[in-house]
Amino acid sequence: QVRLVESGGGLVQAGGSLRLSCAAHGIVFTISRMAWYRRGPGIGRELVAEIISGVGTNYADSVKGRFTISRDGAKGTSYLQMNSLKPEDTAIYYCYANEVDPTHGTYDYWGQGTQVTVSS
Repeated sequence: QVRLVESGGGLVQAGGSLRLSCAAHGIVFTISRMAWYRRGPGIGRELVAEIISGVGTNYADSVKGRFTISRDGAKGTSYLQMNSLKPEDTAIYYCYANEVDPTHGTYDYWGQGTQVTVSS
């Protein structure tokens, strides 16, 4: 059974930094895409950053220049380095991974979410 385990959330002052990690367990095939989404107070889920194998990275306009997504290995861990944090970054952050089974298609997985709170 596949699990995405997140860590690294917490409380930080505005201007500070946090690093989120997402470890994928039980992956059999290759992960083609890993991403971080967030859901803020009263706001729907939004894509924060994604990294796609063989393609590159994309970021929400609101985090460009402040956040960096990276990953380690085809079945491994993704990271979200968050710098210059703002109160509006306060949200629950969710890890996402897409596993490609060449025979049966693709599978989507989500982490349980980790809270990031930025105080002003």
